[in-house]
Amino acid sequence: MAILEVKKFNNPVLRKKASYVEEINEETKKIIVSLAQTMEKEGGVGIAAPQVGILKRIIIVEAPFRNTNILVLINPKIIKKSKEKEKMEEGCLSFPGIFLTIKRPKEVIVEGKTIEGKKIQLRVKGFLSAVFQHEIDHLDGILFFDRLGFLKRVLFKLKTLLYGFN
Repeated sequence: MAILEVKKFNNPVLRKKASYVEEINEETKKIIVSLAQTMEKEGGVGIAAPQVGILKRIIIVEAPFRNTNILVLINPKIIKKSKEKEKMEEGCLSFPGIFLTIKRPKEVIVEGKTIEGKKIQLRVKGFLSAVFQHEIDHLDGILFFDRLGFLKRVLFKLKTLLYGFN
């Protein structure tokens, strides 16, 4: 595998729920390498497998972790969210050029498996918290504009119908 095509806003695969990775095998590792290459080429700070049409619960986040600058999480889930929330501007590789202010929990605890199959838990806050939440949302078919309030979401959809995404 190599650099993959990032699916854009109107692709129905972005609304589908990804399946659990039962086994971390060579195919899984090839997907991870391709995801990392695609994220780097696209200039993203995170990517989820459904964004390239692969309905597997795999995310990659650019984050300093041990001896690497990227973190792969397989079957990630948020196991705890802070009550305190914060607003942050978010973009998405599937919505090029679009940035929205999204309100999310300020801190989360994320659990998942590494590429070696080791179970890990991470406590992340601020920007990294938003990135992890955004990417995990993709695994459940949730897009970042779904996190807008009702009126802002309606306005966003109207603007995109009238003017497109670029």
